[in-house]
This record gives sequence, structure tokens and C-alpha cells, in this order.
Amino acid sequence: MAKILLVDDSSFQRKLMSKMLCSMGHRVTEAENGRKGLDLVDTLEPDMIITDLLMPELDGIGLLRDLKKRDSAIPAVVVSADIQETTRQECLQLGARDFLNKPVKHADLAATVERLLQSIAGEESKC
Repeated sequence: MAKILLVDDSSFQRKLMSKMLCSMGHRVTEAENGRKGLDLVDTLEPDMIITDLLMPELDGIGLLRDLKKRDSAIPAVVVSADIQETTRQECLQLGARDFLNKPVKHADLAATVERLLQSIAGEESKC
């Protein structure tokens, strides 16, 4: 079970993905924009962040940028209906580990989260 911070300005998308993640046994905390998500990072200490790309106040790229400035090692997955290759590359440079297309399918979300958690576990076991 992982602690996942889910950041999306669409309450429908947050509820949908939260329900999927909870059904997989994860603990989910929701934030409606990048600013609120960033505020939760220190207190929540999430294992993973799943963030929408386009949001008011602070978008997904801004969230990734601020996390990188903090030297955060929290892996992030970016969710978007349409992501351009240049945006994808920028997200990767800022520390994004994977991408999901909207509408998010349960199987895709489950596979991405599991793959990332296994990757994290592998990194932690190396000394």
C-alpha cells in the first residue's frame, strides 16, 4: 500500500482516479491544484504523486519544477488528455517518471502505479 498524492483540478477525475487507487489498496490524498498539492507534500510525505498537467494556480509543470527545486525524490506521473512531445520532454527533465492519457483506464493506472512502485523499491534496495 502506497501513500499517493493525487492532484487534478477536475473533481470528477480526482474522484474517479481516487476510487481506482483505493480499490488497489492505496491511501489517496487529493488536491485540486498544484499549489495545494505542493502544500501537502511536506506533511503527507507521499510515496508518489499523480498530477494533471493543466490546472489553475500552479499547473503540473510548475508542480514538478517546484519539487525539483526542493530536491524531492518523490516520483511523479503526469496525466493529460493531450501531451505534446516537447511538453513530455520538459516533464521528464523535471522528474516525471511516467505519463497517463485521459480518460484514465483502470488497467493503465494499475500497471503504471505498480511499475513505478516496483522501480522505487528497487532503487531503495541499492546501497
